[in-house]
Amino acid sequence: MPYDPVLVQPMREELTVLGVHELTTAEEVEQYLADTSGTTLIIVNSVCGCAAGMARPGVRMALAHEKLPDRIATVFAGQDVEATAKARSYFADMPPSSPSLALFKDGEVVTFLPRHRIEGREAMDVAGDLVKAFEEHC
Repeated sequence: MPYDPVLVQPMREELTVLGVHELTTAEEVEQYLADTSGTTLIIVNSVCGCAAGMARPGVRMALAHEKLPDRIATVFAGQDVEATAKARSYFADMPPSSPSLALFKDGEVVTFLPRHRIEGREAMDVAGDLVKAFEEHC
């Protein structure tokens, strides 16, 4: 059963206020990722503590960097179930993980940060991993 929408709204807004595009259906994910040109960051958001304390703050810090992906979107695990499953199908070689961050370049995953590379770290470290990926691929 999906989480209560009222409960997750503030967690969604932590990213959408930064200009991150929210994808709530499988169709939206498919349409968004149909454009394989350039770079795209997909954020699998979550209600867990590592999303709140490391992933979302790390994304916020990384988005202050000068080099950024061409497009940035998010799905919310535990809320937008079909959208999350569809997004994960684009990086199916990786075990399902919430939160997680996938950077695509020309339709291929070039960087993937699963939960175990987020949890237990500082948000600044997650941001550093993203900035390094942005520098290399964007």
